[in-house]
This record gives sequence, structure tokens and C-alpha cells, in this order.
Amino acid sequence: MVFNRKKEEENLQQSFGKLKDATFDFDSIGKYFRKKQHPDAFQIISDKTCDDLDFEELFMFLDRTQSKVGQQYLYNKLRVIPENHQEVASHEALLTRLINEPAYRVAIQKQLKKLDKRESYYIPALFQDEHLQPPKWFFLIRILSFSSLLSLVLIPFLPQMLFFWSFIILINFALHYRNKRNLYAYLAPIPQLLIMNSVARELFKDHSLKKLNPNLASSIKDINKVRNRMSLFKLEANLGGDAVAIFWAFVDIIKIVFLLEPLLLFGVLKQLDTKRKQIEEVYSFIGLTDTLISVASLRHGLTHYCQPEVHGSDKKISAREVYHPLIPECVTNNIEINGKSILLTGSNMSGKTSFIRTIGINAITAQTINTCFARQFSLPKMRVFSAIRISDDLMNDRSYYFQEVLTIKEMIDKSHSETPNIYLLDEIFKGTNTIERISAGKAILSSLNQNNHIVFVSTHDIELADLLKDEYELFHFSEIVNHQSIDFDFKLKDGKLKNRNAIRILQINEYPDEIIKEAIKISADLDKASLHVKPNLSISGQ
Repeated sequence: MVFNRKKEEENLQQSFGKLKDATFDFDSIGKYFRKKQHPDAFQIISDKTCDDLDFEELFMFLDRTQSKVGQQYLYNKLRVIPENHQEVASHEALLTRLINEPAYRVAIQKQLKKLDKRESYYIPALFQDEHLQPPKWFFLIRILSFSSLLSLVLIPFLPQMLFFWSFIILINFALHYRNKRNLYAYLAPIPQLLIMNSVARELFKDHSLKKLNPNLASSIKDINKVRNRMSLFKLEANLGGDAVAIFWAFVDIIKIVFLLEPLLLFGVLKQLDTKRKQIEEVYSFIGLTDTLISVASLRHGLTHYCQPEVHGSDKKISAREVYHPLIPECVTNNIEINGKSILLTGSNMSGKTSFIRTIGINAITAQTINTCFARQFSLPKMRVFSAIRISDDLMNDRSYYFQEVLTIKEMIDKSHSETPNIYLLDEIFKGTNTIERISAGKAILSSLNQNNHIVFVSTHDIELADLLKDEYELFHFSEIVNHQSIDFDFKLKDGKLKNRNAIRILQINEYPDEIIKEAIKISADLDKASLHVKPNLSISGQ
């Protein structure tokens, strides 16, 4: 036993700062988030933005929690930007202690691991879902239970009561097994609630953790008041195939004779229904504790990170040595924004989209877990919207272009608010023709750039960069095309891209000479034409 405890402690210490070796069931992980109300949230990150930023992969990288409760709580925390950033930044002293005091951290982790079973995913159902209600004829359960007890007492005095009692037992037998399906719905969450409450009671003894919710003691005490009744579920969950068969049969007979299961089940559910707030408070205390350990582990394992500077609503973003956390050995970049938005040019695979995602991810983690993947990162408190990964909606007969139109229309609607937003766009309107793409793109990007909103957009259209040079800072990514290779440095550079290498890349990949020659000739003719013909970029109604 001592050896096992030491082994567990060694594993916890060795895993600190490392990726979790586990499978991720996002249906279960997201249960708490999907059903939780967020009336005071600054922003709930949309499914669309999550898809654009590869949120599930990001979560698997960030998650270092020990419990299923902590995992669900962390997921919710990353999806919800709170109104008050000071709440996010208020736990730095505890995070420092968790990083610097391994023995202290491991003692907490050992408690949290008691909630690592899959059944813990169902705890939120106890305070988020409607509980089963007793049927209208439930009064008959009480009558039958009392009648069974009374008949059993009278049998020694009135032997004929044996026949009456046998009849009642048959009815009770049917009702007992009919109720089993109701009981099974709570065999997972209620025993885990008992464990969670016990873990919370132990952790709450620590002075530093007590600061997370100084009033938690009353919630722990209230849940303990129904502990004895809930022990039925603990017994039911723990016995099973490993228990002594004779003892199990005896227990089951007692429950059948007196209909104990339905009586206790609906009694417990009635009491739990009045303690939803207390259960959620204990759940949140456990979840926040585990989330902080996860953030501490994340920071410990990074090459570098910073705590963000979240300022007012000025149109300013500053980042130094910022990087994408999911890209191994990612090249870092610097960016400074003051009063303008950012337009990126560059060829495919040069790093434009990854850089836009880098900014989006850091904007979210800055405002949710007070951690950025950079040496320095500052930004205004802002909402995050994106149109990076667009696909056809074949089920609703919507083309790629129409899907993009709807997504960007939502951004335009959001831009009327004075609340600062950051818009992340990749290759705007690439599903339509060049003239209309450039003209519509210019008008929309100018509109989104109003007020204190900041836009990060990539494009292949050099004309768009020329049209927006007074409103957007121009940057580019480029590659070096050698005789038989293409090298990317993934470094952000000032100005718009001047070199075109698409045809050269075709040549490197041994496209037929006649195709290369024709492409070069057509490209030269189009360049000459563009010098003499100024396209009409106005958008007229029809």
C-alpha cells in the first residue's frame, strides 16, 4: 500500500508539465458547458470560432487536469470570456505556489484523482437537469411498504396474514424492478457526488484553497445532511459482481419487501432538488482547483509564456516572440498594432493562416486562463470572431460562398457595437470572381475596421492591399524558391508581398514545359494590362 502511494506520487511529479496521456470524450467533457447559463459572460466563444482555431486540439494540449470535474470546468472556462479580467488574474499567487511546491501540489492532485472515473462526468446532471418526479400513484408505494411491515408483524398472531403478505410481496416485487430503471439513472452521479463532497471537505482545510470560496463550508455541510440517504446509491454502485452473492441477495430481498429503493430514491431527489446551488458551488470549487493545477502544469512545460496585459478599449495589440502552441518548434514573431488593422499577403503554406490562428488563440487564453504563448502580449478586452475554415453546407444546399457571406454578415452586425472585437479572416471571398472579391472585400474590411475593432485578414490579392494601405498595416510571409526546393522561414515581414512564385513552384514539381511557358506569357500579359486598365471597383445594386 505504501509502495503504491509512493508510485502514485512519483507519477504525479513526473507528469507535471507534460501532455496528458488519455483519450478525450468531448461529448462528456462539454456537458457542463452546454447546459450552463452564462448571463454575465463577456463572450461565449462560438462553435464556428472553435472550429477555426482547432479548439479541440488546443484543449488536449492545455488540459492537465486530474479529475473529470476539472476537465469539464476547464473546457467551460476556455469557452467563456468573463466580464471582469481581474477574476482571471486573481489566482497568480496560488499558481506560483503550485509550481514551486511539488509536495503541496501532489497532495492536492491525489485528492482530485478520486474524481477521475468516467461516472464523474454525470455530476452536473444533479444541478443542471430536471430530476425524476414521483408518479401520481406514488402514495401507493408508501401504503404497500407499510402494509408489508404490518403484515409481517401480524403473521405470528394471525397466520392467515401470510397469504395477504405474499400477495403484497408479489406487487412490491413488480414495482421494485419497475423502479430499477429510475435508479440506474442516478447510480453514476450520486456516488460521485459523495466522493466530490468528501474531496472538497479535505481540500477546504487548506488556507490557500479556502480563499477560492470562503463560504463553501455551508454548501459542504448541506450536502452532508443527505449523505445517509444517498448511501443506498453508493452501496448499489459498489456491490455488483465482486460482492458476496448471498449478502447481495439478502439486501435485495429487504429492499423488495419494503420498497426501500423508490422511497429513498424520490426522497433523495426531492432533497437534492433544493440543493442545486450548493452542489454547483462544490463542483466549481473542485473544478477551479483542478484547473489552476492544469494551468500551472501547462506553464511549467512551456519554453516561454507570459501573463497578458489586458488594457482598456484602445486599438492596440502588442506581441513579442508570440507562437502557436500546437506547432512543434514554432517560429516566433513580433507584432505591434496601434490604430490600424493587419492585412497579410503571402503564398500558400508560408504561415499566414497559422499566424492569424496564433493571434486568435492567444486572445482567448489571455482572457480565460491569463496565459499567453509569447514573451509579452497586450491587448484590449475584446471579443473574438473568425471566418477561417468555411465549408459547403450540402444539407441546407448552401455553397461555400454563401456560407462565407452569412458568417461575415454576423461579423458586420457585431461591429455596430462599441465593444472592441477582433476579427480573424482568411482569404476573404475566395469563392467568387476576382473583381467582385476585391471590391466587396475592400468595402467589408473597411467597415469592420471602424471604431476600436481590429481585423487580421490574409489575402492573395495585391490590389486589395493597395486599396487598404491607409487603413491597414501591411505585412507578408514569403518563401525562398531554390533550384529544386522551396524553403519557408515563417517570419513576419513589413509591407506587401512583391514576389510571385506560384508558376516557379509548378516548374519545380516538373509540370510540362508547354504549361509553364503559356502560364508565364499569360501572367506577363495580365501584368501589362493591369498597368493600363484601372478596374471599376464600385459595387452597384441590381
